[in-house]
Amino acid sequence: MIFVFDLDGTICFKGQPLNFEICEALDVCLQHGHEIIFASARPIRDLLPVLPKKYRQFRMVGGNGAFTYNDEKISVHTFALEMVEEIIQIIEEYKLTYLIDSDWNYSYTGDVQHPIYRNLDPEKRATNMELGQLKKITKCLLFTADDLIKKKLECLHLEVCEHGQEGLLDISPLGIHKMEGLRRLGILPGEFVAFGNDQNDLELFKNAKYSVCVGDHPIKSHANLVVEIEGVSTAIRKMSDSYKNCFVNS
Repeated sequence: MIFVFDLDGTICFKGQPLNFEICEALDVCLQHGHEIIFASARPIRDLLPVLPKKYRQFRMVGGNGAFTYNDEKISVHTFALEMVEEIIQIIEEYKLTYLIDSDWNYSYTGDVQHPIYRNLDPEKRATNMELGQLKKITKCLLFTADDLIKKKLECLHLEVCEHGQEGLLDISPLGIHKMEGLRRLGILPGEFVAFGNDQNDLELFKNAKYSVCVGDHPIKSHANLVVEIEGVSTAIRKMSDSYKNCFVNS
C-alpha cells in the first residue's frame, strides 16, 4: 500500500524535523513493505530539510501539487502569465504582503518574525528576489484572510485554500492540488492511505482508500479516523499493520 503524509501539523511540528517517534513509526511502515510519499504545501526546497537523509529519495508532492519529486528530480507546474498579472494586480490594489514561489527561488515581503519565514529555505540555498525577477510562478501565499479578496481570487478560477486561523490565502492554479500531484506520479484514487490535518488535504481525503485527520480541523468530517498529535505514531503503526498484506502497483 502507498502511505501519503502531509508534513506540517501532521508528522512535522513547529517547523522542526521529524522526531524520533514519528521516524520509528515510518520505519515500521517501510518494514511492512509500504511505500511512503510526502505531500506538503512546502516546495521541495523547504520540504527536504525537515526529512532525515534516508527519506530524501522518496517520491514527493510539494507546493500543494505544484511540484513533484521523483528519482531526485523536480518537476513543476506554473501559473499562466496572464493569471500572474491578475494576482499581482490584486496584491498591488490591496497592498498585500506575500510569499510567492518560483521553481526554486522565491519572493517574500511578509513579517520576518512570522513562522513561515522561519521555515523558509532553512538551508539558505535559494534567493529572495523581487517579484518581477521570478520567471516562473508556482504558488502564492497571501498574508490576508479578507473574504472579498478570497472571492476575487476564486472568480479568477484559481484553487484558493484559506488558513483562517493563520490569516492566509494559499493559491494554486486551477486543478492543482495534492491529489493532482499524486496523479502525475501515477497514483490513482483508492491506491493510498492519507494522513493530513488541513484544508489543503481535502482532495487527498476524498480520494484515499482510508484517511486519518490529525487534530480538530473541519476537514475531519471527510476522514475515516481522527487522532490527536500524541496519537499519530500509534495510528501510523496500526494502519501499517492493517494494510501490510494489501499492495497496489503504482
